[in-house]
Amino acid sequence: MARTRKALPARVDTAHLISAGVLAAVCPRPLIDEVLAETGKASQRERLLPAAAVVYYVMALALWREAPLEEVLRVVCEGLHWLGGGQAEAVQASKSAISQARTRLGPEVMRRLAQRVLRPLAAPGAPGAWYREQRVMALDGSCLDVADEQANAQFFGYPTAVRGQSAFPQARVLGLVECGTHAVVAADIASYARSEKAMAAEVLPDWLHKDMLLLADRGFYSFKLWQLAAGSGAALLWRVSATIKLPAQQVLADGSYLSTVYDSADSARRHGTTVRVIEYALQNSATPTKDSYRLITTLLNADRAPGLELAALYHERWEIEGVFDEFKTHLRGASTVLRSKTPDLVQQELWGLLLAHFAVRQLMAQAAWQQELDPDRLSFMHAVRVIKRKLPQAAAVPP
Repeated sequence: MARTRKALPARVDTAHLISAGVLAAVCPRPLIDEVLAETGKASQRERLLPAAAVVYYVMALALWREAPLEEVLRVVCEGLHWLGGGQAEAVQASKSAISQARTRLGPEVMRRLAQRVLRPLAAPGAPGAWYREQRVMALDGSCLDVADEQANAQFFGYPTAVRGQSAFPQARVLGLVECGTHAVVAADIASYARSEKAMAAEVLPDWLHKDMLLLADRGFYSFKLWQLAAGSGAALLWRVSATIKLPAQQVLADGSYLSTVYDSADSARRHGTTVRVIEYALQNSATPTKDSYRLITTLLNADRAPGLELAALYHERWEIEGVFDEFKTHLRGASTVLRSKTPDLVQQELWGLLLAHFAVRQLMAQAAWQQELDPDRLSFMHAVRVIKRKLPQAAAVPP
């Protein structure tokens, strides 16, 4: 049976879809113009699709995955005409013209916008976001299928499969997430062949701050990466493999103990780093497992950070799995792959997806805190539905 193309309202008065407190709240027009000027991507002549409109369009694609490209572009351009003081005008552009406009924009503008916009949201003491005086963060990566085009295959590569290769190339995304709000505060994009650990080594010194407590799974641990992350001043609480030798050197009152980790190249064991080890197993869990957990942390004082509290806190790391699900499944919707056909446009689309996710999460956090709630209590999908239902009816647009 043929599928009917979904159309947006015929008259979307002004850029309500874009500007009414959601996308413009995180990417105001002056900021976009500034980044366009920095990157040399500002439109040098009057175009049907000026660069600023294309920036908003790329973000809008994440909210309206089910709508045809031309329909999303129409509401963006009509809104920008209205914001400029004129009447909303009908905009007709082919898919080819849209692709050319996105190609002119490239990925760097969206990447720099994300670097300027993505940030922690929770104020000190906000419910669910802090452990004592430290902001709880999680680090992890995920992969997204991209269109099976030759250029994408060469740039991103395929994951291995039992037989041959998988159906689609994949882009790898590394994200730093604020656990209390599910906001992605920093991200990096690479090919599938680039490991999460290698990506983290490049970006963690810039991402981490002294007020953060970083949670990470055992796949991230190496002595060098641990040293690099700890050098930022942030506190660390990472799970490590059972194969790493961690002899107890001092047992603390809460059952945790101090040990020393070394670089594998330091065979003489002369340049180690002291860590605190917390070992435990889950009992009466809803998902029974025989695995035991082994955490190491830079928080060496058991009185100020009891082992039982840290063991419970570590499981906040799973919040980042929910975040990846939000933009891989819920924002992307029924689409199995990203729309873009070239590596530059794939990266551009991913940055737009991250910015749109941040916009939704910021709105949810503000709504939750007004009611003194933890943002975890709110439904991401409900928030997206409300935004898509209410924005075309909005009555006020920021100037």
